Amino acid sequence: MSDDATGAAPAAEDAVLTEVRDRVLLITLNRPQAMNAINTDVAQGLLAAFATLDGDDGLTAGVLTGAGRGFCAGMDLKAFATSGPPTGLGDVFERGSRKPLIGAIEGFALAGGLELALVCDLLVAADNVKVGIPEAGVGLFAGGGALIRLPSRLPYAVAMEMALTADPISARQAHEYGLIARLTEPGKAVDGALELAERIARNAPLSVAASKTIIRATQGMTEDEAWVFQQPLFREVFTSEDAKEGPRAFAEKRAPRWSGK
Repeated sequence: MSDDATGAAPAAEDAVLTEVRDRVLLITLNRPQAMNAINTDVAQGLLAAFATLDGDDGLTAGVLTGAGRGFCAGMDLKAFATSGPPTGLGDVFERGSRKPLIGAIEGFALAGGLELALVCDLLVAADNVKVGIPEAGVGLFAGGGALIRLPSRLPYAVAMEMALTADPISARQAHEYGLIARLTEPGKAVDGALELAERIARNAPLSVAASKTIIRATQGMTEDEAWVFQQPLFREVFTSEDAKEGPRAFAEKRAPRWSGK
């Protein structure tokens, strides 16, 4: 959360920036003067960026980061006090993107900022980062998914202590617990995340998107339920153009040319 919304707000179209890096979409929260606190402009910008990522067959993965000192300090409390929750924020937290998304965290990811990070499939963070859900300290609770997702990504006792004490943990702790996939030196999180995204982007877009969907959706399912869930994705991927291109490229000893179809 943040109550620091000083300085002139960027135009709505600038609250979230996007940049195509080959088959990777770099998405940057662009309210550094407010510690990238989430307002309606940010929420709408994120939805637009996710739609671009998912709708472009030329893109395989995304990297999400924040401009300035940190990743995101959560919901903009000044905006919340005057106009309520940001429009579209629930969709951002619940839906995210269909294609793989990697969070690149510098400085901090707190409250809704950590919940935004949890929308990502993999996290890369500088080793001096702090992550936490301090909502209980200001009369709220982490309603953007952290209380639902953290217990599956952290040991139960760690998730419970974070929620009840409102105290953050360090990136090194989060890495040891498995919440953060890779640690970098300060200032290098985006580079590390782009490197990981580019490695993912060497693979078939439909394949990695389906793999993400299956791993996320089948948590808590029985094995029988998971097999049923997988069936339509199996048909979609195994009958795709890329399913023909992959073996053909292997036989011809060349890099595959993925179409995302």
